Amino acid sequence: MLICIINILAFLFLLFILKLIIISIVFFGDIRAAQKRDPAAQGFLEVLLLYQGLHALIYHRIAHFLYNLRLYLFARMLSQFARFLTGIEIHPGAKIGKRFFIDHGMGVVIGETAEIGDNVTMYQGVTLGGTSHLKLKRHPTIGNNVVIGVGAKLIGNVTIGEGTKIGAGSVVITSVPPHATVVGVPGQVVAIRDPDTDTVEHLPDPLRERIDKLEQRIAEMEKHLRVAKGGNR
Repeated sequence: MLICIINILAFLFLLFILKLIIISIVFFGDIRAAQKRDPAAQGFLEVLLLYQGLHALIYHRIAHFLYNLRLYLFARMLSQFARFLTGIEIHPGAKIGKRFFIDHGMGVVIGETAEIGDNVTMYQGVTLGGTSHLKLKRHPTIGNNVVIGVGAKLIGNVTIGEGTKIGAGSVVITSVPPHATVVGVPGQVVAIRDPDTDTVEHLPDPLRERIDKLEQRIAEMEKHLRVAKGGNR
């Protein structure tokens, strides 16, 4: 009996090792991307075993395959199972490119018609959400080499240009040109980088200018009040 149990455990262990080898080969690019973009990553095996962003992506690849076969129920069941395990919710209909990296990842939500390019990095709490109940393209399209910061919300059928950086906590409801930097609520383009010369053009911030003007008016009013009080004495 003991020998039988040992043989079963040995067989299961071999299956586990075979699974790791297959995942390492198929998702080699995604694992290497996580190693390069996360300074905390200590090695290939750590990413393979412990990074929930990678696990969520693996489940999504399978669920997306089932979704394309019109096995919608099984695809959705697998995506919900992945959500339970990782805290990352990716609809099986979403299209995701190569070397996608979700750092930490808890609370990430990616909608059905979202499209994500290659070499995209996304942090925890990001939402790629929709604004319509109609069955049409209602989620964002993300270009290649985009970085989306912690807690950013990208809503609706907007396009985020290649090489763009979305600041933490930003709410993006309009399309963004390539190589831009976006911050604020709602998201404002504050800089655009020229990829050919690697120079950055800083754009005026309308919100900051409005606040500066208000502060200037308040300072002038306080000055007038002080003068008025002094004249009444």
